[in-house]
Amino acid sequence: MTAEIPLARPEIGAREEELVLEVLRSGRLSLGPMGERFERELAAWLGVEDAVAVSSGTSALHLGVRALGWGAGDEVLTSPFSFVASANCLLYEGARPVFCDVDPVTLDLDPAAAAAAAGERTAGLLPVHIFGYPAAMPELEALAARRGLGLLEDACEALGAVDSEGRPVGARGNLATFAFYANKQLTTGEGGMIVPPSPEIAGRLRSERNQGRAADMGWLDHGGLGFNYRLSDLAAALGVAQLEKLDEMLAARARVATLYEGALALTGVDGLEPPGAGRGRERRSWFVYVVRLPARSDRDAVIARLAERGVAAKAYLPCIHLFPHLRELGYREGQFPVAEEASARSLALPFFPAMSEPQVERVCEALADSLR
Repeated sequence: MTAEIPLARPEIGAREEELVLEVLRSGRLSLGPMGERFERELAAWLGVEDAVAVSSGTSALHLGVRALGWGAGDEVLTSPFSFVASANCLLYEGARPVFCDVDPVTLDLDPAAAAAAAGERTAGLLPVHIFGYPAAMPELEALAARRGLGLLEDACEALGAVDSEGRPVGARGNLATFAFYANKQLTTGEGGMIVPPSPEIAGRLRSERNQGRAADMGWLDHGGLGFNYRLSDLAAALGVAQLEKLDEMLAARARVATLYEGALALTGVDGLEPPGAGRGRERRSWFVYVVRLPARSDRDAVIARLAERGVAAKAYLPCIHLFPHLRELGYREGQFPVAEEASARSLALPFFPAMSEPQVERVCEALADSLR
């Protein structure tokens, strides 16, 4: 029997165990020094002044929407090719996601499409750095400046990416969010982080993540509406340990992506498109490895054949404007042809830092056989 190759696998070792045990023995399991350390060290790694830890990337997005004041009657331009949280976070506050088509190469929000969709009610932009590829931030920031729009970056899949100006994603001075689910570049199991553009907004974020509690942590002193969006110190301990080896893990992911590129080229399958690492100064942070299958491939059959050979694979991602609760806003098939075509052809292959060259070759051989 050949061992199954999973879709993802986190890199957890002795250091993670050591720091989690340190927290357990400290008795400070939440809102303690390990959480503050994680915030401080991630901010330093990004090169920003501050970072606020929260319970998930979704909660980071929600707090970002609130910090920008988006609500009922506001429209926010965003991508239909994304994880659903980037639209749900707007709906939580009564704002309306206005979807725009994506760039056919990067699969990020197309600035020209966003500019064409802007209207009287447009209050902001919510670009998604999809699959770790940096969005066109200089162009989107220029659009936001011309129209007086707020800007919230969904960088939940893009920790470590570098944009077209050579700047780390999340370090441009906008509100920016990151997520640390188990398959991300850095994991805390569940968790997220939001980068604030000012100390004042940082204070608000820290209050709202903790039920609106006052900044001085006065006992049961709540100055406004808030949420239970705290990140535990146990999760933060994982984050601190992961940060210590983040550069190595990012390099390992890039190594696996390079192995895939070479192995896929040898399959000889016409119409199979691997993802690109970057253009010019842009650099993808490798989150998942998503190929585009040849047109008219039976993706479900390919996934089933791969499973028979012990290779996990998943359709990645559905277009979120076609989910039932977003169709209710008037969205339908055919509105965003680039995103919909990419969605129909996209397939995530096994991808994690410890993947070996023989495993990559086995996946690519199985994929080629399944397509044939």
